[in-house]
Amino acid sequence: MIRLLLSLLMLLILSCKDKPKETAIDTNTSQEATFYLIRHADKVRGANAGDDPALTDVGEARAQFWANELKGVGFDAVYSTDFRRTKSTALPTANQNDLQVKLYDPTNLFNKEFQQETSGKTVLIVGHSNTTPAFVNAIVGSDKYDEIDDSKYGFLYIVKVENGQTEVDVKDFNSWSQE
Repeated sequence: MIRLLLSLLMLLILSCKDKPKETAIDTNTSQEATFYLIRHADKVRGANAGDDPALTDVGEARAQFWANELKGVGFDAVYSTDFRRTKSTALPTANQNDLQVKLYDPTNLFNKEFQQETSGKTVLIVGHSNTTPAFVNAIVGSDKYDEIDDSKYGFLYIVKVENGQTEVDVKDFNSWSQE
């Protein structure tokens, strides 16, 4: 009787388990793409900043820094979450490439639709201290990168995908100053 109850309990637990999120590269399609991922630039902080703060003056300058730093890349698409700080960070690079900023859902990273939409393209993705490394992890299919320290705005993740293989290069521009 106890075995039967334990078996039923295990069956119940296993049937209630969440289905794993689809995050790693879909191996049924040949995905070749290059993704540049950054965190939004410096945001307004404090009691009056609200839930959707704008960029500070330093943040505006950093957004322009990213556009200058990435000038030679030639993006096919620029993505951002639907927040003022991420869209404002993405905009100079999008304008430089004659592109509109596309929105993505940070709770549904690197899904099949996104993979198909970006296949063969070079893409800039602007996110947050938690979603940017999570997005990189979703592309590579492994939890390798931790959240970014809240005081850091200068990491650039370059993820190259070729024949189902990924290569990640992380560059640190945190010593950048507005001078």
